[in-house]
Amino acid sequence: MAANESALLFDQPGPRMLRRIKIINWVAAIVFVAIAVLIIMRLHNPPDGENQLSWELWKPALDGEAWADFYLPGLWATLRATFLAVIGAVVFGLLFGVGRLIPNAVVRGVCGVIIEFCRAVPVLIMMIFFWRWFAFMDLPSPAYWAVVISLVLYNGSVVAELVRSGVGNLPNGQHEAAVALGLTRTQSLLNVEVPQAIYAMMPAAVTQLVVVLKDTALGSIIMYTDLLQESRRLGSMYFNILQTLVVAGVVYFILCWLLSRLAEWLPVRMQQRTMAPAAAEPVAPIAILDPSNVNQIAVAREERPLGGSQRLYHVHHRGSNASIHNWRRTRYTQGYDETQPQSQVAKNGHQHHHRGHAGRTKPDPGKQ
Repeated sequence: MAANESALLFDQPGPRMLRRIKIINWVAAIVFVAIAVLIIMRLHNPPDGENQLSWELWKPALDGEAWADFYLPGLWATLRATFLAVIGAVVFGLLFGVGRLIPNAVVRGVCGVIIEFCRAVPVLIMMIFFWRWFAFMDLPSPAYWAVVISLVLYNGSVVAELVRSGVGNLPNGQHEAAVALGLTRTQSLLNVEVPQAIYAMMPAAVTQLVVVLKDTALGSIIMYTDLLQESRRLGSMYFNILQTLVVAGVVYFILCWLLSRLAEWLPVRMQQRTMAPAAAEPVAPIAILDPSNVNQIAVAREERPLGGSQRLYHVHHRGSNASIHNWRRTRYTQGYDETQPQSQVAKNGHQHHHRGHAGRTKPDPGKQ
């Protein structure tokens, strides 16, 4: 499958091109290793300053006191702002995303202007604006609320666009079916289309969590004590800012990697719940006009018991199509149906040519 998809994008390379690609890869790997060695040598013996690879500089950045007093409080502040910003962004995105789709032109226009404005203004400018505004109004924790509200506005506008695109990608039959049932445009949007769009946009929304988490680092510019700010404080105390920033970068990488794995796992899980092959309920075709199908019709109508256990069947399986399980192998021990060759199977080694359960008789060819 992967080879076929790549063939649609570009021609498959020939032997000469494969050799050229291999040579380029080897050259790039050698250049990368050489650059890495030069960086390590420069850190080990810088022209001015001490050895940056010395354990004396790394120890204060990795000991328990650094984690207890700096990294973990900063990480908690980052996660707290991320969590609240995600909830607010989802609510904001749903409200304004739906508002941009409803038939009312005024509401749709206002929602569109707000969404486009929040998407166009950089997050850092919004943080600085709200920070100065909240500080001027003497509100508590101005830096924290500036970070949260800025992330809510920007990422909420992205979620609103996800809602709009998710509704737009739905088949037209969804709206047409809702209208056929007597729903209005707004009722169809809220009860039929938006729930499906929300379910479809969840993987993209989880990917947006990575953006929210990383953008909290911008709060360090307005003195919000997040993970980045606490790492800088620790580095300024022991003059090992490089080491503390490396530790903070590793923590950010682990968190973003976990969210990325969640975004990859979620579509697979959703597909298993919505598109996985399910065993069809074994119901045999019913010939309504055939009176010998009375038992089979009753079996097909029988309710499945609570707990999801198997369907209960009648004890007596008589007549054509009487059994649902293995119905094609059912022997027609009673009755005669000229359209069913199975009815000619003998019972106890003898064929039946007499009157059956439905009151039929074997047709006489001489009388036709």
